Amino acid sequence: MAGFVTLLIVLALALYVCWLMLQPFSNVLLWAGVLAIVFYPMHRRILTRTGRPTPAAAISTLLVVVLILIPVTFISVAVVHELAGATTNLQAGVDRLSQITVPMANWIPERFRGRLAFDRDATWAFISERMQTWGAVVASNTLMVVGGAVGAIVQIVIVVFTLFYLFRDGERLRQKVYELMPLERSQMHEIAARTQEVIAATIYGVLVIAAVQGTLGTFIFWILGLPSPLLWGVIMFFLAMIPMAGTFLVWAPAAVYLLLTGAFIRAAILVGWGLLVIGTIDNFLSPRLVGHRARLHELLIFFGVLGGLQVFGVLGLVLGPVVVAITLALIEMAHAALRPLR
Repeated sequence: MAGFVTLLIVLALALYVCWLMLQPFSNVLLWAGVLAIVFYPMHRRILTRTGRPTPAAAISTLLVVVLILIPVTFISVAVVHELAGATTNLQAGVDRLSQITVPMANWIPERFRGRLAFDRDATWAFISERMQTWGAVVASNTLMVVGGAVGAIVQIVIVVFTLFYLFRDGERLRQKVYELMPLERSQMHEIAARTQEVIAATIYGVLVIAAVQGTLGTFIFWILGLPSPLLWGVIMFFLAMIPMAGTFLVWAPAAVYLLLTGAFIRAAILVGWGLLVIGTIDNFLSPRLVGHRARLHELLIFFGVLGGLQVFGVLGLVLGPVVVAITLALIEMAHAALRPLR
């Protein structure tokens, strides 16, 4: 008995040290795991055709890099290029708004000038100064951005390296996990299936639809001649993934800007596109891409996403609902196990 207790203490210490070593790479390992689960059906078909695990894993990893990494890299470079001129564009927009004379733009300041001691010129000067300050901050943080890019490249290399071995040895790792967990094989298979379903539903229901909305936003900004369309499209992509936010936080202010500057037709087109196309594409795509695979109540998904963002960062968009789904599956298994004891 004493020997077993000693073994448990040593094992706990060893696991703690392993956690300390792996904790800095936890997000990288989780990203690799998510990608391996999402693209495993593709890898399985490649493995069936090649019949050799190592070449199949290499081909699958290369395809993931081509399908994800290369487009994301090109978009990131283009966004950084547009970001360099974003400050100038914002400054020009503020200057243009400060010079317009249409009644709609001046109604509120003139209406409350006497009551609130509103100084229109001082207000625009203040906004212009804030824009200049923001531009200086962006310029001063350029080196930090470059350093972060280098760190991101290192993390990407580790993700790709890990992904290769998850493709190659994923089946053996899964069997080992089944053996080590104190659950029946059917229960472990149910948890694995639920995890895969929720991840796939989240990827298609959140990331893909958000990407479509961001693309539609980029397209209409480019058609209407608004500055930095790709940058605002990427911002709309991220906002579309956040519950209670949405792409309207970008296109609605842009429509107001067009309205105030007298571009009434372009403002109407932007509002119509935002409401009828960007705003409704979710209702059209979600049943076809997701269906009922998530099998989670909307409220659970809502708090799963918010809580996941708080705990895991961006990765929480996927892991939050997964943790909720696994927890519910474990509760159902525990309830089924306790039922005969009642």
